[in-house]
Amino acid sequence: MGPKEWFPELHPEPDGEPGRHRYDWAVTEPRSLADEPIHRDVALRLARNEQRYTRQRRTMVEALASIGRPATIGELIEAVGELPISTAYRNLAVLGDAGVVRRVNGTDEFARFELAEEVSGHHHHHAVCSSCGLVIDATSSARLEMALAETARAIAAENGFDVADHRLELVGRCLSCARTAT
Repeated sequence: MGPKEWFPELHPEPDGEPGRHRYDWAVTEPRSLADEPIHRDVALRLARNEQRYTRQRRTMVEALASIGRPATIGELIEAVGELPISTAYRNLAVLGDAGVVRRVNGTDEFARFELAEEVSGHHHHHAVCSSCGLVIDATSSARLEMALAETARAIAAENGFDVADHRLELVGRCLSCARTAT
């Protein structure tokens, strides 16, 4: 199955009904997808897993993008509006399986979720508060990224390990927790 099957609105294949295509299930809102590359990418990833890009999933993707940092399920539901927690988890599982969403662990019992770097196009690391569990995105300089990549190559060479990617977590206290501690 290739892009022609994943995105029928780009490659129409009438199935006998005017305006209908064999793979209409692949994309819920094709008109808006053409205007927004992130939604187009998400729809493609979901179609590869034979999943639809429903309004709920689109709303969750938009909420994760607008929150701008890894969000707990509670924060995500608050941003989306009325959404049962079981539905939110089910959709996050589907989005995760498709490589759209990535789970990020903090120092507390709450998992957090963010758009995968391949979807957002934003390479970053995380700063994690050891007091309240807050996780924020931390973008590093090009110089630091080069140093991290070189370090990863050295570790790989020393240990016979093939490094595909790297992630850096800074653990400490956020500004709010640091203020209350003094």
